[in-house]
Amino acid sequence: MRRSARLLDIPIEDVGAAEIGRRARGTPRIANRLLRRVRDFAEVRGDGRITLDAAQYALGRLEVDALGLDAGDRRILSTIIQRFDGGPVGVESLAAALAEDRDTLEYVYEPYLIQEGFLLRTPRGRQVTRRAYDHMGVPPPAARPGQGTLF
Repeated sequence: MRRSARLLDIPIEDVGAAEIGRRARGTPRIANRLLRRVRDFAEVRGDGRITLDAAQYALGRLEVDALGLDAGDRRILSTIIQRFDGGPVGVESLAAALAEDRDTLEYVYEPYLIQEGFLLRTPRGRQVTRRAYDHMGVPPPAARPGQGTLF
């Protein structure tokens, strides 16, 4: 982040750079996009220097949470939880429900959601994990009769 900021001539504090980097999913392309967007907020709201407060404010306004999930990621998780009872749901059904391209779901969104433990790709379809319920602030469904217990 510091290197990109230096190349773009953006004044940045180490803690501001770390905050952007932490929310960028370990992807340089995303980190550079966020850096430019945070810079815009820092210039409009402050003196142009990217501090921790400036980065947190801007990333909050950009709807990138502390774990790097953006509005699109949360929309996927929310749709699976609310419309498909947590899954499993086929990728075609999910794509239709979201009005999103299947390839975009599979190659843009899913890898990070799977890597971070929010989503499982099962033979029956996509399914959210307990971590997804916790992150979305939704209580997980109670065990269905006959599941999870022997009696």
